[in-house]
Amino acid sequence: MMKIIPGLPEGVVGVEASGDVTGEDYESVLEPAVERGLKGHAKIRFLYQIGREFTSFTAGALWDDAKVGMRHMTGFEKCAVVTDVKWIRDAVNLFRVVIPCPVKVFDNDALAVAKAWLSA
Repeated sequence: MMKIIPGLPEGVVGVEASGDVTGEDYESVLEPAVERGLKGHAKIRFLYQIGREFTSFTAGALWDDAKVGMRHMTGFEKCAVVTDVKWIRDAVNLFRVVIPCPVKVFDNDALAVAKAWLSA
């Protein structure tokens, strides 16, 4: 499941993943949120929290994640990934060298720090 994180500053788009995340979550929640953010801004700052209740991504979700990233590659000013899941942290750290904006990984306990970094 994926939901929008409310109350973020102007220009920051945030989603939280929990439970099982599917391709439908990307298509119905994440993609429209990114599109809305980019309608008002040339670039957005993106917060992606993989919450403590997260259990898995389906294969469709992983494919849709790649498609969103490729489709909007130049639309991100900064990206913060908040997770305690080691393999996700490792994957983000591996792929961030090809992402054309600053990307930082934070623990779930540091969500406020991630929000502050995106706002700076």
